[in-house]
Amino acid sequence: MSELQGGPGALFAIGGAENKLKKRTVLQEFVEAAGGSKARIVVVPTASALGPDVIDVYRALFAALGAESVVGVRPENREDADDPAFIAPLNDATGIFMTGGNQLKLAGVVTGTAFGRAVTAAHARGAAVGGTSAGASILAEHMIAFGRSGATPRQRMSQLAGGLGLVQGAIVDQHFAQRNRYGRLLSLVAQSPGLLGIGVDEDTAAVVRGSHLEVVGRGAVTIFDGSRITSNAHYAKRSEPILASGVVLHVLPATATFDLQDRVLLSYGPQPPASEIAELEAAEADLRKLAKEIAAEGVSPRYYAERKRRADRRTKVTRPASSVNAGESRPEATEPITAGAELSVPDSPPADSETT
Repeated sequence: MSELQGGPGALFAIGGAENKLKKRTVLQEFVEAAGGSKARIVVVPTASALGPDVIDVYRALFAALGAESVVGVRPENREDADDPAFIAPLNDATGIFMTGGNQLKLAGVVTGTAFGRAVTAAHARGAAVGGTSAGASILAEHMIAFGRSGATPRQRMSQLAGGLGLVQGAIVDQHFAQRNRYGRLLSLVAQSPGLLGIGVDEDTAAVVRGSHLEVVGRGAVTIFDGSRITSNAHYAKRSEPILASGVVLHVLPATATFDLQDRVLLSYGPQPPASEIAELEAAEADLRKLAKEIAAEGVSPRYYAERKRRADRRTKVTRPASSVNAGESRPEATEPITAGAELSVPDSPPADSETT
């Protein structure tokens, strides 16, 4: 894609620790969604505690992956986030990328400000908007501000804050398997069953286009659907374990696609291009036709020619007695003639010789 085509752009919720040195699949996909060689990317490192280096790293990465331009914009407080000078670069962006760091700081600076509204407007006109770690969580309407790790869902295990609302009806968590965040996401689903829980592994992205989610990267995306949950979340006390029965679990590896609205798996496994599918179907049709021809013919024409030659030999050698001329000797019929056997035909005696 060289220019924005209209309609909302893709959303990239990246689980953190995306590969920056070797196989940069996730970041490459983001650059392609942002316009490829025409991509104009704005990096927003507000959540990060690192200095200018974080901008330099992503500028070098996105430039190496083919982006046309990469700039950094870093509002540090809500006053900055309402300053037109910080907002102007977003107006021409085809891709906006928010780095990881402190999730609560990112939410406190960006949401409900002119900067946050500019990010939403950029997405609406077709820009790709992505984030890694904290930058992934803020894409949802409700984001996890902080919480504890653990496999068991417990009361008061995490705290929510307001997000940008680009991903509706869901909560996004990151570093999911690597930091054992199953319990805290499941506890939030138990408390708010109408929300899907989306947990994204490291070096993995949940790419949302419309209502469809596709998984990219080397890990998996875990989805908790609490539509039919039975839970005691409304009366469990303090840090007690929370009952969560009837939750539907989806673990989606790379290439899997999921409908966020209908909450069903759409497809999984490699999906070849349409041209390759057409070629495969044509080849399959040819194979079916060939199989029918082989079944009808049975064997090759050469086989039939050899059978005919041998049959002609047998006919010549085993002619009826009435057809044997005087002076000719009969072949000995001591052994049966079998297909493929070579027959030895006695030489006929000279016409003027005597027979005994």
